[in-house]
Amino acid sequence: MMPYFLQSLFFLLCLIIVVECRKHGNRERRWTGPVETQKHGTSLTKKPPDVTKSRKMKTEQILRVDDHDFTMRPAFGGPAVPVGVDVQVESLDSISEVDMDFTMTLYLRHYWKDERLSFTSTTNKSMTFDGRLVKKIWVPDVFFVHSKRSFIHDTTTDNIMLRVFPDGHVLYSLRVTVTAACNMDFSRFPLDSQTCSLELESYAYTDEDLMLYWKNGDESLSTDERISLSQFLIQKFHTTSRLAFYSSTGWYNRLFINFTLRRHIFFFLLQTYFPATLMVMLSWVSFWIDRRAVPARVSLGITTVLTMSTIITGVNASMPRVSYIKAVDIYLWVSFVFVFLSVLEYAAVNYLTTVQERRDRKLRERMREQSLPCTCGMSHTGTMMGDGTYSEADTNSLAGYTEAPIMHSEEREKQEHMVVHLSVSSESTATKKKGGLRAFRIIQNTHAIDTYSRVIFPGAYIIFNLIYWSVYC
Repeated sequence: MMPYFLQSLFFLLCLIIVVECRKHGNRERRWTGPVETQKHGTSLTKKPPDVTKSRKMKTEQILRVDDHDFTMRPAFGGPAVPVGVDVQVESLDSISEVDMDFTMTLYLRHYWKDERLSFTSTTNKSMTFDGRLVKKIWVPDVFFVHSKRSFIHDTTTDNIMLRVFPDGHVLYSLRVTVTAACNMDFSRFPLDSQTCSLELESYAYTDEDLMLYWKNGDESLSTDERISLSQFLIQKFHTTSRLAFYSSTGWYNRLFINFTLRRHIFFFLLQTYFPATLMVMLSWVSFWIDRRAVPARVSLGITTVLTMSTIITGVNASMPRVSYIKAVDIYLWVSFVFVFLSVLEYAAVNYLTTVQERRDRKLRERMREQSLPCTCGMSHTGTMMGDGTYSEADTNSLAGYTEAPIMHSEEREKQEHMVVHLSVSSESTATKKKGGLRAFRIIQNTHAIDTYSRVIFPGAYIIFNLIYWSVYC
């Protein structure tokens, strides 16, 4: 029994050893992989692997980023690196007259060749990366000249794309919003056109190290057809380039994105020109109001003057404080002068009316004091002087009547009326004989000033409008 038990135990131990050996052999084959056997007659030279399809190599290993110094430009010490640029304008966000700037969102793309980034690829396909690789390689240091604010969009990640081709050509694209200055001329505002430019330039590299150029000429600039502005009509986009000189650093290549904007006039016609014209026409209504209606004419004149002042203030509040006269200023201030002159016209009418009434009152008082008995027996008609007195000859002729008894009040009033009537008639006749001007009759009859103003004011304003719109349109 004992030998049989030992045999069974030995057999079980051998079985356990065999199973463990098989498990260990399978584990070694799983990690080492299959062994390639060379067939008879085949070449010993292996085909280079396509690194773009390898999952075991990192980006830095594929592009050999760690093998080169990318703080220096490509071909350092040699000729200038050509860097082509093209731009796609996504939107023209705003134009500010007060700050004299504009805001634009665009796609900025750079093209250059860096042989240090070349790699092997059997399919000749490019490799695309995001912004994380940009910090490890050399890229052009292009900036916006006269830029006030700019930023790269970062939603949901940085809007940067880097595409590397096997031969070393690189495409570097980014989405940027920039606010840049624009020198505007408002001498013809709001009938003006403005030309603004967005300028690109290398910050560190002169034209001896970096040659910045438009990749496809005028075709390098493309715009979205849906771009529109509320106040402007976009007339033209075009590109130019020139050299810029700095006394301390040298010459640099500079690229220009030029665009021309023409202002829409309809908004200003409704908000500025039509109200100003209506206020001027409203001031003419006082010429048809009775000169004795002082509250009506004065209140109308003051209302139109204050309204014109409000319109002028509102227009200037939305404009920069320039030192020259704008086209809208000429129109508004001339309109303001017409409104102000209409107020002065009534002041003149009211003054002359008051003077005339005062003279008539003094004339009646003097006639009552003289208490002339009768004028029916006079051999000639007396003429009254301009100050309400008679001439010396007429006074002598009436000297015999001064001591006559006092008449009844009714008869005396009739005689005074007759004397005044005769004296005014004589004065008018003498004036005509002396060839007096028509202006004297206007002073004597203040209603004539309103009559002439009804024609002169509208006629002069129409002539002004014809000259204004023919010059600025």
